[in-house]
Amino acid sequence: MRLFFFLALILSGWALQAQNRYVVETAESGDGALTLLGRYRLDRDACNLDEFYKINKLKKNEGLKLGVRYKLPIIIYKFNKKTIMGSVGIKDEALALRIDEYNKRMFIRGIKAKTYQSDLELWVPHGLVHCSPTVFKAPKQREYGFLGKKFKNITLKDNKLAGAVYYLIPGHGGPDPGAVGKTGKHVLCEDEYAYDVTLRLAKSLLEHGAVVYLLVEDPNDGIRDIQYLPADSDEKAFGNKKIPVNQKARLQQRTDQVNKLYEKHRGEGTTYQRVIEIHVDSRAKHERIDLFFYYSPGSTVGRGTAKAMYEVMKNRYAENRENGRYEGSVIPRDLFTLVNCTPPSVFIELGNIQNRYDQKRITVVANRQAIADWLAEGLMLDY
Repeated sequence: MRLFFFLALILSGWALQAQNRYVVETAESGDGALTLLGRYRLDRDACNLDEFYKINKLKKNEGLKLGVRYKLPIIIYKFNKKTIMGSVGIKDEALALRIDEYNKRMFIRGIKAKTYQSDLELWVPHGLVHCSPTVFKAPKQREYGFLGKKFKNITLKDNKLAGAVYYLIPGHGGPDPGAVGKTGKHVLCEDEYAYDVTLRLAKSLLEHGAVVYLLVEDPNDGIRDIQYLPADSDEKAFGNKKIPVNQKARLQQRTDQVNKLYEKHRGEGTTYQRVIEIHVDSRAKHERIDLFFYYSPGSTVGRGTAKAMYEVMKNRYAENRENGRYEGSVIPRDLFTLVNCTPPSVFIELGNIQNRYDQKRITVVANRQAIADWLAEGLMLDY
């Protein structure tokens, strides 16, 4: 932070000149370059990685040393208390908006301690200025049969998630219904409600240009706008494969599928891939819980994704819940898919299927949709 660097950039006919500092970060146990960059949302653009090696005078793919402070490809500009364009010396309004959005995201995620308006430190990632990533651009109209007849036709709203790949895993399915609850004469099966919320999340992600894989599919249950979802056991694993009865074999099947697809996309240059697994917990009937998020111990990127969804959920509950409270949490846990999936992964519990108040969170259609929308919003914040 004590050294100053000169930066001269010429883009689209305008010059960007400044004397600034780099943001620095200390390498922790298990950190690689991409992991370190992922904390700062820099892992989606390949030229950020190249710049990281360059400014730290490292060879490509050289390992990091525990406890060493590394410069990140983020330049710190002094905010002039007026405009981003004036502070950075640019005339591109769209770029200024992206810089503003990046700084807001870093503050919300707790990476940046204060807003740039407070500490007058404006962070400008190298990739925002220099990277031109080649990403999948979704067509305006697409069809996905697994969403059901009513919702199968997807109209692209925007490309906010272009370049992102998501592996969505609805908990249980096939021979395993998961946790089972009861309300009146109705039996509630975890796999059915986790599946419906997952489908709604998939729809939202697709509408914003993401690539989405559904690791469990039901041939006849798309998104269902009904309160009580009838149970069945005809779900199949990705690729129309039979879901094993044995739990470990079932989990291994899903992680193997994810990891194979991950390597395919990584080979094509995709840098942002995430696994989202959705469940409904089962506890004593009197215990009411809010949504909470698990990530793999030591995965700072996974923690960041979980934290982004958590922050959105907390804010939305403050706006929509009468008392404004939200008591969810972000917790490390060594669950099978979290530990064994190569992409950063988040495991979500939607509530307690035994509690009559939590049951409304999953049985009321509008609530299922709201949860999916807020989770998607969190993932957009993470991206």
